[in-house]
Amino acid sequence: MSALEEIQAVRLEKIEKLKNAGMDSYPSSVPRDMSLLEVVGSFDDLEKKGDTFSIAGRVMAVRGQGAILFVVLQEGVDRFQVVLKKDEIDEKLFSLFVDTVDMGDFISVTGTLFITKRGEQSLLIKDWKMATKSLLPLPEKWAGIKDDDERYRKRYLELISDPEVYNRFTMRSRVVKAIRLFFDEKGFVEIETPVLKLQAGGAMAQPFETHHNDLDIDMKLRISLEIEHKMLMVGGFPAVYEIGKNFRNEGSDPTHIQEFTMMEWYAAYRTLDENIAWTEELLKKLAADVVGKYVFTVYDKDGNGVEVSFAGEWPRRSFADLLAEYASVDMAAISDDELRVEVQKYGMDAKESAKVSRANLLDYVYKHTARPQLINPTFVTNYPGDLKPLAQQNEDGTAQVAQLIIGGAEITNQYAELVDPQAQRNLLEKQSEAKKAGDTEAMELDEDFITAMEHGMPPMTGFGMGIDRLVAIFSGQKNLRDTIFFPIMKPRD
Repeated sequence: MSALEEIQAVRLEKIEKLKNAGMDSYPSSVPRDMSLLEVVGSFDDLEKKGDTFSIAGRVMAVRGQGAILFVVLQEGVDRFQVVLKKDEIDEKLFSLFVDTVDMGDFISVTGTLFITKRGEQSLLIKDWKMATKSLLPLPEKWAGIKDDDERYRKRYLELISDPEVYNRFTMRSRVVKAIRLFFDEKGFVEIETPVLKLQAGGAMAQPFETHHNDLDIDMKLRISLEIEHKMLMVGGFPAVYEIGKNFRNEGSDPTHIQEFTMMEWYAAYRTLDENIAWTEELLKKLAADVVGKYVFTVYDKDGNGVEVSFAGEWPRRSFADLLAEYASVDMAAISDDELRVEVQKYGMDAKESAKVSRANLLDYVYKHTARPQLINPTFVTNYPGDLKPLAQQNEDGTAQVAQLIIGGAEITNQYAELVDPQAQRNLLEKQSEAKKAGDTEAMELDEDFITAMEHGMPPMTGFGMGIDRLVAIFSGQKNLRDTIFFPIMKPRD
């Protein structure tokens, strides 16, 4: 029998002791008049009144022996001490507590407040009830959970043992709440759009595929929120936003995960310049109001950190200028053959380069030369048009887009959205041809989307941002998996 099995066997015996004493180990409810946080915040007034009331929490520590026990209860990250004295409670209840309560159990205690001789705020227990009897132990107090695999599989244990982790996830919640408030105040309408789709559009990525048994059709998990948002703009919504899950069936590393949370918004009659200004306003507001600072450490996929500052004005740099500066590549003049030679300098295989479009080759060079050099927040503008087939196109072959780079990583995408259905069809047809030629990330031609555009789509600008990556910046995490509760893990044998 393993050590854990032995512990579980002992605790099962304690459940029998509780049952024999007439106490339920898993009741549907227990006495609780206020939270631990409320007790701490109102301690002085509550102590003066001398009222008897009930609180509940998880047992995190028990010290003392004989006739007095000091017990620490936890609720979230809040802790409070309760004291069990043999001469202040029924002797049978005292003995039952000693015989059956373990660290990790949830209990309800009823009593009055007082201050110990050591000056610690406490509750003197007059009665107690088991709320939930735990069958397995908590991690060691000082060691916690150090193994990453175990942390990701049992996030709940890490949340119990590490207040920093608990606070990180509550901060994430506050970030999302503040984003909603920002756009609600600007008159946007929050919407929900489908996760299951016949075609995966709105981005260049490889989708997850599944099958709809009832309709007997193959479907895909969405890779972007964009298409339905713009179709709703045709229906008359002036400004919409959504925070939802996307799925991309691609490689993973500390800076990329296959299931992630995106925030996208679209606004009619607004310009790309306004979009960029709102982006800077939003992120600076989140940094100041939610996180409380402007300087952060951002990590790359190898765990190398760099300090970034959100202060000051955020510059704009064109894609072509960055290629010229950091790769000595003239985007307009370089031939396709020269470009295929160029990408091999940065690790792309010659056979692979033959299947990749010109725009993606340029992007490959940019990502391996210029982008890692953009540390403080910088908007990169005018990407190759074929990379952004849903954006307004410039006469020089670029698109009217901006992408915010922080610490060498892509944080946002924003477009002056393409609303011309004929131009959109031509661009998506080129994407479909690239997909047939072997580019698995190229987009498909979506006839439903084109039809919506043909009914008339207002001029608009749009925006997309990964919530997980933003939270990683705000919380100084090296791995995106540390910004989501339960990352996907390969099953153990």
